[in-house]
Amino acid sequence: MSRRNGRLTRILGFEGWDVMGDRFERDGVMVVAAGSLPMIDATLTLVVQRRWLPRCGRCHQASRRIHEQLAVRRWEDLPWGDHPVVLEYAPVRVKCDRCKATPVELVAWADAHQRQSRRLQQHLAVQCASMPTSHVAAMHGLSWATVQRAEQDALARWSATRIRTPLRHVGVDEKWLGRRHGLAHKFVTIVSDLETGEPLWIGKGRAESTLTLWLATLSIDEKRALTVFAMDMHRPFFNAVRADPDLAHVAVVHDPFHVIKRAGEALDALRRDIFFRADDTMRAIGRGTRWVVLRSWEKTTVHQRATLRMLFHFNATLGRAYQIVDELRTVLRAPNGPSLEVGLRRILRRTAPRRIVPLRKLHESLKNHFDAIVALGEHRPAVGRIEALNNNWETLVRRGRGYRNHDYLLEKLRFMVANPLRGNGAIKRFLAYGRPTPHARAAA
Repeated sequence: MSRRNGRLTRILGFEGWDVMGDRFERDGVMVVAAGSLPMIDATLTLVVQRRWLPRCGRCHQASRRIHEQLAVRRWEDLPWGDHPVVLEYAPVRVKCDRCKATPVELVAWADAHQRQSRRLQQHLAVQCASMPTSHVAAMHGLSWATVQRAEQDALARWSATRIRTPLRHVGVDEKWLGRRHGLAHKFVTIVSDLETGEPLWIGKGRAESTLTLWLATLSIDEKRALTVFAMDMHRPFFNAVRADPDLAHVAVVHDPFHVIKRAGEALDALRRDIFFRADDTMRAIGRGTRWVVLRSWEKTTVHQRATLRMLFHFNATLGRAYQIVDELRTVLRAPNGPSLEVGLRRILRRTAPRRIVPLRKLHESLKNHFDAIVALGEHRPAVGRIEALNNNWETLVRRGRGYRNHDYLLEKLRFMVANPLRGNGAIKRFLAYGRPTPHARAAA
């Protein structure tokens, strides 16, 4: 080996493999440098040779028996400077005494059936975490599908090494897909682990049968380990959980965000009935006050409080409804189940009069979901992570201009929530998944 090839071998960094030659290529044709440096866009091709015995690509057993010499293959690697790098090697098929097969030998830089090195795939996944896939593909001169497959392989290596925690608290929510997706289903159901915040499953639709499909994937022991299902006030999800006899012990909890949302809808409907279904004078007074009415009193400014007092002066019923909703916010923060139950019963007594339609609907909704709301004070799961997952979903969809493959979206969403790239050390750990597994030396 020449001194130049020795330096290239050390830079390449794969133990047991030597660089025997190198050349610059452009469009598959060798480039001869006119001066001291080749063209910037030329590809650096490294001809690699194995120094030790080949290993079985299936069981990693060293073998002296060669079944077949294969043609030269090429793998894309991390660029060096401004030059894309390609590794060139002619692998062999070995006769493995352990697994009694004739697989292609193990190479240090890539998995089977791949044409990109593992370390390149890990770097592509890091870049895809903050950039659209199309931008990463253009940066490296790869196709969009190649970058997507490389990212999926990198995420699979990361996922395989993670510690699995038992599932105890489950979050269920639906997500509207928008108007332009062209799919038969307008919603998807997202199941998540509330203790970690990570999504577990995405199903088509938001019917009772959708959640039942996921429940069918759980074993009896996994169902027995569950303690809480947190969800919004969508009835089919509740019915799916209660229809499973193995989940009779599980508490169903409604998160406070959707309870207040339901109360806010009633308050806004009452505001419209009072101001926008009256004369022009009342309509002018109520115009532009929606978000002020929906805001809690403790978060309003001095100007907003003056606006609210003016609205309540014109209609005392709106003021009473606003006070009920604000009291409901305080009740939902009760420290335990009995305290929340006492406060919720007080809310029900105040909304009991039947003559005001929006408040009557709110009364019926709170009454029908009474047990699930009270269970919030008893268990207090991290329900905020359900809405945080929706925000992460929107971020990914906007960045990627939409996703057709929901399994791919689920992997990216799980990776984004777990967020292993927070800090320099975390990035180094993730990139380390692209390094080869060390083996004992097997002299040829």
